Amino acid sequence: MNYDELRKLTNRGWNTWYSMSMTAHVLLPYGFAIGLSFKDFTDSRLIRDLKVGDHGLRPGSRSWDGRYTSLTFRAGACEITVESTAQGGEQYILVTPVGKAVRAPALVIEAALLWGKPGTLWNRNGRIGGSFPDGREIVIHTTGRRDPFVYANALLPYRSVTLDGPVAVSTVPATVEEVRGMLDRARAEVLAEEAAWGENAGAYQAMRSCLAWDTIYEPEHDRICSPVSRAWSEGWGGYVLFDWDTYFAALMSQFGSRELAYLNAFAITNEATEEGFIPNFGASDDNKSRDRSQPPVGSLVVLRLWERFRDDWFVSELFPALFRWNTWFSEHRTLGDGTLCWGSVKFEPRNGRYFEVYDTGNLQGAKYESGLDNSPMYDDAAFDEARGLMLLSDVGLTGLYIEDCRCLIRLAEIAGETGAIPVLRERMSAAEAAMASLWNPETGIYENRDAVTGAFSHRISPTNLYSLFSSRVTPEQKRSMAQKYLCDPDELGGEYMLPSISRSDPAYPDQNYWRGRIWAPMNYLVYEALSEAGMEAEMRLLAASSRKLLLKEWEEHGHVHENYNGTTGEGCDKPNSNNFYHWGGLLGYIAVMQAKRDAETGMKN
Repeated sequence: MNYDELRKLTNRGWNTWYSMSMTAHVLLPYGFAIGLSFKDFTDSRLIRDLKVGDHGLRPGSRSWDGRYTSLTFRAGACEITVESTAQGGEQYILVTPVGKAVRAPALVIEAALLWGKPGTLWNRNGRIGGSFPDGREIVIHTTGRRDPFVYANALLPYRSVTLDGPVAVSTVPATVEEVRGMLDRARAEVLAEEAAWGENAGAYQAMRSCLAWDTIYEPEHDRICSPVSRAWSEGWGGYVLFDWDTYFAALMSQFGSRELAYLNAFAITNEATEEGFIPNFGASDDNKSRDRSQPPVGSLVVLRLWERFRDDWFVSELFPALFRWNTWFSEHRTLGDGTLCWGSVKFEPRNGRYFEVYDTGNLQGAKYESGLDNSPMYDDAAFDEARGLMLLSDVGLTGLYIEDCRCLIRLAEIAGETGAIPVLRERMSAAEAAMASLWNPETGIYENRDAVTGAFSHRISPTNLYSLFSSRVTPEQKRSMAQKYLCDPDELGGEYMLPSISRSDPAYPDQNYWRGRIWAPMNYLVYEALSEAGMEAEMRLLAASSRKLLLKEWEEHGHVHENYNGTTGEGCDKPNSNNFYHWGGLLGYIAVMQAKRDAETGMKN
């Protein structure tokens, strides 16, 4: 197996592949779509291209592979549920309205051909569908009664039917009762899969639903991948893959689809720049951040996937790119004392897009590389424009680099790249020695240090705990950081963990993005660091808090947020917290992994 074979193998079947709408069902490789839109006659607009939050849309349980999907939204006085199941190469959809409107809504069913795929669409004898070069013909059937609504503004073949009761839409003739039976059986299977996770069933449900809905077909590179959300991809003009976000998507995908896990790992790794680093983002039309990278978590994720599936070919294909990325950090982000720092350089634009022209080669660009765009840790940092470096020895990056080296050493053994091992060991040893210099005995934690003045920064974030990736952290230092910071409700502890800046920091009340809000990737990386340090009690504490935080918004609204309020646990209180951003599912991943760990060791939460 290799990536190209994997890509061709998985670019097929019915699923919600179209990024613009959660109610479109698409068959690959044909690109044929059944589009569903809705007319609420109390409003002049047609409801289409639905995403989470639009018209109160709430996603429900669903499978990874399209075997079962469900969502609910409002159209005027009616609540509408759309469920689907793909079985035997055919698509079955049931649209069910609840509530009574003055005039029943209309369901507009479109036949579409996406992404320039070859074929012919038609409307004949009261049916709509498509024909394809290989001789296949797809007919869209419906049990709905024709509605007189004609202002669908559709450029494609469509039918309008009256939504005054359940309506089945399918690619072979099927009654409402037959489709309902298929859906009930598929739904029962999905619910049983969730229930198998016991007290973490809800956390698993949230993680799977968000990531599966955010998985799309990306036509520019003919691949399936999981951008952070449908809304972000639309805003970037096609697709956008962020560095650590997409590696985390690969990590979470392992619970339902080995193939999707691998596809996501390849997707972001293949965005590597000409200089050999994985960029902050890679987007449509060769738009990528050639000035900066982001946290180096790729080798950690690839190793975790290998530990689960044991596919050596997967490691062998990705190792060279991951090793080049590690080398790039060593050569371009290391200060004279061996500590690492963030950076950004000017580069020649390819398209003239915003992030090619603005906030490159300056302090803000370096903040973007950290992934912590407006963190108070970096408010007063100096920036060296000549070298493109933030002049701040960063505990978080140094800790992540140590772990990157450690994971790459194991991956090198698996891939047979033994020549890289001495180099990686030397880099890890140097980074661990540098980390030791960042210990502040007066405050009892590893701290960032101003590379100009030599003064420690006392602004504490979960990234300070990435120091636990170093094997040189002593038991006394571990206890100090746990007691004074991790578990202290006035610092990083409390009901909801972990705020992105200490609760005692003047910026914490801002609760704006990385200024005090809780971010799932920080929780996950601290969890991994605690695991490396053997701090079991703290791991269980963080896992329980993470699960509680995720379930709050999921159970209330069906949301998986980009970030959460550090005090209340809310996500909807800020407009810059996307409500269906898949890395929020890492909160569930932590809970699930801790449950597995406890089961293996015979311990209980």
